[in-house]
Amino acid sequence: MTYTEKTRIGIIFKNEAARAVLIRRLPDLASSPPHMLSLFKSLTLEKVYAFRQEELGQPDWIADTLAELAGVASDSGVAEPDADVEVARSADYEPADVPEASAAVQAPAEAEQWGIYEIELKGPSHGNPFTDVELAAEFKFGGKSVRMAGFYDGDGVYRIRFMPDAQGDWTYRTASSARSLNGIEGAFRVVPPSAGNHGPVRVKDTYHFAYEDGTSYIPVGTTCYAWTHQGEELEAQTLETLKASPFNKMRMCVFPKSYLFNENEPVYDPFEGSLAQGWDYTRFNPVFFRHLEDRIADLGKLGIEADLILFHAYDRWGYSEMSPAADDRYLRYITARLSAYRNVWWSLANEYDLMWNKEPADWERFAEIVTTNDPAGHLISNHNCFAFYDYSKPWVTHCSIQRVDVYKTSEATTEWRERWKKPIVIDECAYEGDIDQGWGNITGEEMTRRFWEGAIRGGYVGHGETYLNPEEVLWWSKGGKLTGTSPDRISFLRRIVEESPGGVLNPLPSDWDVPCAGEKDEYYLYYFGFNQPRFRNFSRKPGTKYNVDVIDTWNMTVERLEGTYEGAFRIELPGRQFMAVRMSKAE
Repeated sequence: MTYTEKTRIGIIFKNEAARAVLIRRLPDLASSPPHMLSLFKSLTLEKVYAFRQEELGQPDWIADTLAELAGVASDSGVAEPDADVEVARSADYEPADVPEASAAVQAPAEAEQWGIYEIELKGPSHGNPFTDVELAAEFKFGGKSVRMAGFYDGDGVYRIRFMPDAQGDWTYRTASSARSLNGIEGAFRVVPPSAGNHGPVRVKDTYHFAYEDGTSYIPVGTTCYAWTHQGEELEAQTLETLKASPFNKMRMCVFPKSYLFNENEPVYDPFEGSLAQGWDYTRFNPVFFRHLEDRIADLGKLGIEADLILFHAYDRWGYSEMSPAADDRYLRYITARLSAYRNVWWSLANEYDLMWNKEPADWERFAEIVTTNDPAGHLISNHNCFAFYDYSKPWVTHCSIQRVDVYKTSEATTEWRERWKKPIVIDECAYEGDIDQGWGNITGEEMTRRFWEGAIRGGYVGHGETYLNPEEVLWWSKGGKLTGTSPDRISFLRRIVEESPGGVLNPLPSDWDVPCAGEKDEYYLYYFGFNQPRFRNFSRKPGTKYNVDVIDTWNMTVERLEGTYEGAFRIELPGRQFMAVRMSKAE
């Protein structure tokens, strides 16, 4: 092939001779840690030079590199493609003398609405049941029919999990390529949901969210990428911390993470095999996935949505570079296991554009696999690093955004709302902390300010914490304890939003220097951010009286001013940063 300045490093690395050219011209590549090499592969030659031109000190570096690469034969030393291909289901997995529908079955007589109804089947275990056996069930209620795929859970056990969305009498019938699992029928009754079960979260009124039963849901998210890979003690501590926090959404990875302050090995591996000997991507490790779903269930008990990241590039195990067949097989397996959990959201990737071997068509294929195999219709998006995903795609339910400017973050919320007409969730606005990375050392004041800016402009901002400690247990990756100053202020903001009409904030026409949200003539919330005025003049519609509160968003105080205000009036302010003014129509 012909290499150009637009060629990604990962493509060049596929050719042994071309890789040798790059290592010669960038000697430090040979000693790069795996996670940095993984990220490096996502860059183009052009971007490599842009990032390192002062260090390289050669204005013709790209041209000279391309000249050397041109001398590499296109078929010289090219790595063979992954031999893993889609495995066809076995048509005769069980012999004809095995009676159909003969497998032992355990299934409850009832389930709650939006709960998990699980059918457990004891079936064959020879060969590779993960690839040899196809299993599903058709669930019926009145004129409604829903197909749900099953999965192999090891030791001859198969499961089909289903989230019923209507109360009443349901029936099911299995379909399988294994005779003993095929044609099993049953019935169950769906009863009202238990306390705290409001169903899965849906998009409401274009820009906001609500549970299936209509209860308002305000996403107040945090990030703990690799918390489920840290062992029972630290994971239990993370859950205790969450219990006392304002957070009701957790961004978390399925696969372990290899990155700064996160270099420990995971407790469980997702596939059979080992890092040293290689993974068998056709055989999942059920213990890994049971552990993951236990943690998701734990979050559900706390009322926390699990925003599940399906792929990421921070990897030394090879999961970010699996073959297309392995990718697809993994997605079908995890959606079969987890789609019945009402508190799951799907994030196709964290920083999808850092995954050098995934093309736009791959992400669209992944989205189709997930949405097709998730009859519950959970929320789904794709998170960026440099370039936004095309959030106008019909399958995208909300915009999962990382800020693309060092300083400007949630100030762009209104612009993004207008561009995509979908909820704006700024999952990564930078993190409160003190590490040496620009994305991980903003103050608690700045984190709080970014939350308020996003909320006033009609969006939802996410939290993370990266304070250095001797154990290198940073919340943003491993969980543990929160030590920052922003969570209490975020909790205060959540209360303010919940007190707003309808429990949401929508942007209103604002002054050039002060954003405003609320409901015209009824409710106004102004936020002054890092400005510190001693007073502000307001002009409202004559004849309508307002109660006025001066809110200190940092000190978490609300001062109700005496009397009511109408028409043109002046509000005295303390000359401090992070103040807000709330006007509510007087009864």
